[in-house]
Amino acid sequence: MVNRDRMLDRLLRLIRVASPSRREARMAAAVSEELAALGLRAESDDAHTHFGGDAGNLICRVAGTDGAAPLLLNAHLDTVEPGEGIEPQVVDGALRAAGDTILGVDDKVGVTAILEALEVLRERGLRHPPLEIIFTVAEEVGLFGAKHLDYSALSARVGFALDSSGPVGGIVVRAPGEERIAATIKGRAAHAGLAPEEGVNAIAIASRAIAGMRLGRLDHETTANIGTIHGGIAMNIVPDRVVIVGEARSHDPAKLRAQADHMVERFRVEAQAAGGEAEVQAEVLYERFVLGEEAAPVALARAAAAEMGLPVTLKSSGGGSDANIFNARGIATAVLAVGGEHPHTSRETLPLDELERLGELTVRLILRAAEMPAP
Repeated sequence: MVNRDRMLDRLLRLIRVASPSRREARMAAAVSEELAALGLRAESDDAHTHFGGDAGNLICRVAGTDGAAPLLLNAHLDTVEPGEGIEPQVVDGALRAAGDTILGVDDKVGVTAILEALEVLRERGLRHPPLEIIFTVAEEVGLFGAKHLDYSALSARVGFALDSSGPVGGIVVRAPGEERIAATIKGRAAHAGLAPEEGVNAIAIASRAIAGMRLGRLDHETTANIGTIHGGIAMNIVPDRVVIVGEARSHDPAKLRAQADHMVERFRVEAQAAGGEAEVQAEVLYERFVLGEEAAPVALARAAAAEMGLPVTLKSSGGGSDANIFNARGIATAVLAVGGEHPHTSRETLPLDELERLGELTVRLILRAAEMPAP
């Protein structure tokens, strides 16, 4: 049903539009133009005003068949960096970046598949459910667009986020919750050569705290990491301040709480022992989600993939996505693999066969959803 050449042309256009997180205005304008060409109108919300971005989420509502339950479709507009000046090329049947940038398949292929599905529905006059299409911003830096969406304006209780790596047919049914650990360690400055004994070294405190932490893969459900550390002024000054940011993730809420508490405690214990101070905050970024095989989006995705003869893999993810937020808001949302490989790296690729499969699967999901009765 889908037009592979049209999909590729559209994806190439969108990839060339730089859209790093919090700077998605050009991408939002480009997608709005694509929707307008299909006779559809996108509204922009004010989500970006909450986190310093330059564009809000795009929301497009498409009227559907009477009596069918609405369906939510989601992809995000932003990419990680380096994402300026991307030049995509096709090599051996796969799309990749010509230089040392990312490709931006994550998640512009998701956007492309949704737009292609809308075009197929229009040109073929296919029966479909009411659609609530959400193109979010700032997904890559904390799911901020999804967090600041107005959920009172949405009716869908079932959805799909097109935003996972791996072959099309993969369905993420389980994803962890995450907490951000931010610590500011305060010591006391002193001349490192003349009077080091008068100082309290904040970096040394942080080092001892981190050395005593459980980090990495802790078990099959739980991970933890220290991601950034900033502090000090000069090599001849005992540093009096250092800022550390880390994270903990787990599919088990009790394990997540225990790991976050452990990391917070390590900073506080070492600071107290050395005569310094520790200001530490643990912030819940998003909650886990789990979908059973009988859940509506899982059943729909499996049925649509079976129509295409695609092998289906139910996946457990180690990362979060907008689906974590949607599920927490009562919208049962599965994450679909989009066919990309090596996301967030300069080796990111997309086999063109996977591009076509994703478009076809998206259309078939929508058609299947037309059979869901409205509650």
